[in-house]
Amino acid sequence: MPNRRILSLWFPRLGAERLVRLERGTFDAPLVVLRDTGQMQVISSLNKQAEALGLTLGQPVRDAQAVCPEVIIRLQNVQAEAAFLAAIRRWAGKFSPWLAEDAPNGLVIDLTGCVHLFGGERGVLEQIARDCVDLGLTVRAGIADTLGAAWALARFAEKSTAVYRSSDDIQQEARATRARAVRRRHWTRGGTPPQRLDILPRVGRIAPPGQTRSILADLPVAGLRLTTEIQADLARLGLRRIGDLAGQPRAGLVRRFGKGVVLRLDQALGSVPEPISPAAPAAIFAVRMTLPEPIGLEADLLAGINRLLPPLCERLRAGGLGARAVRLQVFRTDQTMQSVDVGLARAADDAERIRPLLRMKLGDIDAGFGIDMLRIEAIQTEPLHHRCATGHLEAGQAVAVRLAAGPVLDDLIGRIGARIGLEQITRRHPASSHIPEKCAQMLHAAWSDAFQSDWPEVPGPRPILLLRPEPLKAPDKPRLTGPFLWRGRDMHWVIAQGPERIAPEWWIDEPNWRSGVRDYWRVTCESGERLWLYYAHGGTMSSGWFCHGTFA
Repeated sequence: MPNRRILSLWFPRLGAERLVRLERGTFDAPLVVLRDTGQMQVISSLNKQAEALGLTLGQPVRDAQAVCPEVIIRLQNVQAEAAFLAAIRRWAGKFSPWLAEDAPNGLVIDLTGCVHLFGGERGVLEQIARDCVDLGLTVRAGIADTLGAAWALARFAEKSTAVYRSSDDIQQEARATRARAVRRRHWTRGGTPPQRLDILPRVGRIAPPGQTRSILADLPVAGLRLTTEIQADLARLGLRRIGDLAGQPRAGLVRRFGKGVVLRLDQALGSVPEPISPAAPAAIFAVRMTLPEPIGLEADLLAGINRLLPPLCERLRAGGLGARAVRLQVFRTDQTMQSVDVGLARAADDAERIRPLLRMKLGDIDAGFGIDMLRIEAIQTEPLHHRCATGHLEAGQAVAVRLAAGPVLDDLIGRIGARIGLEQITRRHPASSHIPEKCAQMLHAAWSDAFQSDWPEVPGPRPILLLRPEPLKAPDKPRLTGPFLWRGRDMHWVIAQGPERIAPEWWIDEPNWRSGVRDYWRVTCESGERLWLYYAHGGTMSSGWFCHGTFA
């Protein structure tokens, strides 16, 4: 069995070069792609011209425009970049079938047993370089024994470690205190000279087999895929290179930085395995329509939806699936895209159930200078079985339920959810508790079935509106003997029915029930209000009267 060899591909300008390909040319001016962080817009990708002018990733757009006023600005399309990376992954399948995406702009390939087909590892990198030149892509590659080492070589082999100044850094020691004797290289005393990286200009780095530790020693600690905060903490301690970190005691690193630093180090050195899970081909249920002329009217959009939904539903039925969430994408003539999502309360493969939901969202679409392509995709699907083998009794019950309700309620939930969100629609189900606050549970209507049996009986009537217990001003006695004060009003009761004694479960410590056992009363006042009052006998808290709800 040959040694495991991993190839890591990094496309540092993926977002910008995708736009260059769409323009079918090259940008002579600097180009940047912006990502919206919620508070500002920052650069997520840029071309060579913008990088040559000093623009950097993560830089705010205002700073970029101040440095380069003529910069071309485009907004990031995350979905389109993910689709572009998936297309590159299909191209990379020519080198090995065992590959996976390293989002957002990388690929990981297991080359074990495949390099001889391309004349060795150098041949693989040369083929990648030629293909990426033809595709108009900038690529950096690294080949090593482990995934972590290959990832670090692809991204940091060309970069020198950053210089950090810290008061406790040994490198800042005065010259007079350093040893003046020149150290002898260990290989002059019988050791093995270190292996050098096999470098292909502008393309990739190859670490010889078995030399992972020596190759990684001079790379910055950022090559271990650590967070920015941990990198800064390590730099303050003078640990700037992976070799500096590898020589430290493990127990101290774990106590100070957690297990993540040691885990990443062991994965890069090969002490801990890091398998590559190949990306399985995803079943895509989508249809699209390219328009000969741009459109912008709502009626035209609806006509396009009517033509796209039937073939989409046919594909879903062929796969035995139903759409639970559908996405409509409109591609404008200015190379921008807008999408709207709708969810269904129950999976469906019928166009008549999806069309009304999409029609409700057409008002949110901005046509801009015109729309030249439509695309509808079922982004979430579920198995949908129209027929199943059951007995006569189960079949009769299912027919009765279907005739009584049908898809009408599900369609209603879907239409309301398209406006306010499916998570806002709830239904009540009984719960196994006699405490008023816990006698029912709230479930999302779109992801639960209606309660089919009869609602469990309760000892007495329950109020329409259940309140948080509100204290009353009344004599501290188990029975009402006169008027009481509630919400700043003097209430005179006429009829009082009760008591109904309720106590919490003995195995649950409820903070709201630390006032002890409660005696509930249904009280009718002179003003016509019907209240649900209770007297708390006192436990860890003092006793008294409270209002817990109101009747109709």
